[in-house]
Amino acid sequence: MNQTFDWDATGEALPLLLEGFRVTLLATLLGTLLAAVLGLAVAVAGRAPSRFVTVPVKAVTEFVRSTPLLVQLVGAAAVFTSVEPLTVGTMVLGIHYAAYTSEVYRAGIDGVPKGQWEACRALSMSPRRTWQAVILPQAVRNVLPALGNYAVSMFKETPFLAVITVQEMVFEARKYGADHFAYTEAWTLAGLVFLVASYPTSLLMRKLEKRLGH
Repeated sequence: MNQTFDWDATGEALPLLLEGFRVTLLATLLGTLLAAVLGLAVAVAGRAPSRFVTVPVKAVTEFVRSTPLLVQLVGAAAVFTSVEPLTVGTMVLGIHYAAYTSEVYRAGIDGVPKGQWEACRALSMSPRRTWQAVILPQAVRNVLPALGNYAVSMFKETPFLAVITVQEMVFEARKYGADHFAYTEAWTLAGLVFLVASYPTSLLMRKLEKRLGH
């Protein structure tokens, strides 16, 4: 391993890490979309009147929350051997975070004043119309900052995808370091890219949270 920082190695590694960053970003965006949609579906299903719906949903959600993401990734990759690792990783990320976003949605739904529900019943609105026109718009607006924070967290956990051979940024950094004995440069550069990408997003989420709070 180099004892001094090699700027030439840094410049050489940058294109490879940026290609890995593209994969990291793709997994994050698709995983976040899946988590947002599936989490909402789980939150709504959790309020179903039938225990035949709520009990299995709660059991699966608790199972996902109670097992490490790394174990879920390795297990899914072992089962779905014919599926592309990036697809498997993205699906696991989305499902894993859906278990948490469902709680965020649940809190948002519970935060809708009871008077809104009563007004919908007084106007004889159908349950579907009530959810679509009144409840969900208010609930989603209230939880947007929290969903954004989970997206940032997912972005920072994409390095776990390397264990199932997804060639994301950390995978590329490790590979470059091993091939050129330039671990310091590769890992430092990867960390800086993560910082540059995630820190401004975190600030944006805080600003959005303050704005929606007024």
